[in-house]
Amino acid sequence: MKTQALHILQTIFGFEDFRPIQLEIVLSAMEGKDCLALLPTGGGKSICFQVPALAQEGICLVVSPLIALMKDQVDNLRKKGVLAAAIHSGMHFREIDTVLDNCIYGNYKFLYVSPERLKTEIFIERFKQMKVNLIAVDEAHCISQWGYDFRPSYLEIANIREFHPKVPFMALTASATLVVKKDIIEKLELKKPEVFVRSFSRKNLSYSVRIVENKLEKAIDILKRVPGSSIVYIRNRKGTKHIANVLNQMGISATFYHAGVDGASRESRQQDWKSNKIRVMVATNAFGMGIDKPDVRTVIHLDLPENLENYYQEAGRAGRDEIKAFGILLTNAQDMIALTERAAIAYPPTEFLKKVYQSLANQYRIAVGSSLFVSYDFDLADFAKTYRLDVLSTYNALKVLQEEDLVDLNESFFVPSSIHLLVDPGKLYEFQISNAKLDPLVKALLRTFGGELFVEYLKIQESKLAKSINLPESELINQLEQLDKFGILAYNKRKDKPQVTFLSPRYDAGKLPLNARRIDERRENTKVKAASMIAYIHNQTLCRANQISQYFGEEGDFFCGICDTCIANKKAGMLDKVNIDLRQKILQTLSDGKAFSIHTLQETPGLKNDNLTLGVLREMEEEGLIHSEANGNYKIKA
Repeated sequence: MKTQALHILQTIFGFEDFRPIQLEIVLSAMEGKDCLALLPTGGGKSICFQVPALAQEGICLVVSPLIALMKDQVDNLRKKGVLAAAIHSGMHFREIDTVLDNCIYGNYKFLYVSPERLKTEIFIERFKQMKVNLIAVDEAHCISQWGYDFRPSYLEIANIREFHPKVPFMALTASATLVVKKDIIEKLELKKPEVFVRSFSRKNLSYSVRIVENKLEKAIDILKRVPGSSIVYIRNRKGTKHIANVLNQMGISATFYHAGVDGASRESRQQDWKSNKIRVMVATNAFGMGIDKPDVRTVIHLDLPENLENYYQEAGRAGRDEIKAFGILLTNAQDMIALTERAAIAYPPTEFLKKVYQSLANQYRIAVGSSLFVSYDFDLADFAKTYRLDVLSTYNALKVLQEEDLVDLNESFFVPSSIHLLVDPGKLYEFQISNAKLDPLVKALLRTFGGELFVEYLKIQESKLAKSINLPESELINQLEQLDKFGILAYNKRKDKPQVTFLSPRYDAGKLPLNARRIDERRENTKVKAASMIAYIHNQTLCRANQISQYFGEEGDFFCGICDTCIANKKAGMLDKVNIDLRQKILQTLSDGKAFSIHTLQETPGLKNDNLTLGVLREMEEEGLIHSEANGNYKIKA
């Protein structure tokens, strides 16, 4: 099995070897065992279920609440020649129908689905007919109300076990406390699970907290001193544009990203940043999930995340290539007050929740009992203005309604246009004969896409397609709409606005089934998590990496040697003979313009790739004795 797993990893994914504990997780799944895998952000969770699924006959069901992540993984798998599909909000019924049929009768290996879809009749009936080899539950912390992104729909995932009782479950998450870990095992009904935990500490990632009044000025100073790709996180959408403009004026190439930017712009900016055409992405936390960019050198937070789970995930997007990187939190007293205040209002009163729900029903003219899984374009500012609601309170209310499985708010939504032939070749030919005006377009589509157009929905860009078949774009769209109206071809126009989806038939707002006790407990939990975030900032004696690890239940009194508190402790007089000897060895090794990287430390006599050496390197860089280049090489500072 090990040989087969390694062969798949190398030939399909292009990696030479597995990362720590990945292989053990893969083999556990291949042996048919349930398991829980806790891997840090960037630890390669997807490989853990993709490799065993490809090694066995049948299809892998992947449950995930993140539409952007689903789409990214499906696209990446298809680029590698692996058939994969996803079902999520915003899709038409007939498209879902086609996808499920393909997963039964086609050679599909992966079906990604959002958790609320698991209880629908159309899914259950088709799922029973699928030959399933593995069920992977991503973002498994969502099953626990003590987690940071609770989803009640996760509590129902275990129900699908009865349809394929012998199929193993794999639960995956990047961040779970001991309480959440226990919840995952119990509520997913994992059977004698093997539990794999990779240390939450990452020896190449230096965490720092800086208390400053002018955070932007400090961020610019950091970006000037530390070369390479960067993410700057900020809560305010308008602020992302302002800060990107300031950075560009300072000669630091930057762009901005938030859920309000149109889909095409988000895609192009993301690609420019990933390809290093743009150095800095200034973004809200809508950016980053599922993005595989290993060479991010700095992640700078200008605003406080709501909790340590979010901070760990966001800061962890730095240094996935295992070369030294920095997670820097810039804050001040006012920020900490604001975080406490935000936590206090994160769960609005019940009456306000009902008012927002009723306003949604009014906005889209939805009758009681209708609109199950129907998605609507949504503009928060316009909605709040129309119904005279406070914007922040309304946003918080929508998030609570989402936690209660009543609506789903997707702020970062982009689905390109797609087409799919709905009739067989015989009926299509008859239609072409009797509709001469549309015949040239049908022929052009068949030439461009071939027989696949009869099998599945294919993505299109109207502008490119129109140019390739020499039609004005407006006329192409008009003809596609006609084909759709005739029932010959399904034409789904692109969506790039935020979406709100009703996850249950619309209720009478007065009888909204809210779990008041759970909401109260979540309210208090949010306050506790905000307090933990502030405690992390104030604790300037304990190693930052150790603080984070202890928060997630990892025991140990280790010191990373490279965070701000470790360095401060050493500067306060804790340099010992070992450190001095290391410094001399490093300077000797780098003499005469020589260089080395973290990856080649083991090959350098007298040096080791450990936390002590990395800590000394960080100190020497802070003191201006050496510097690290964008490629990770260390050199003596000229």
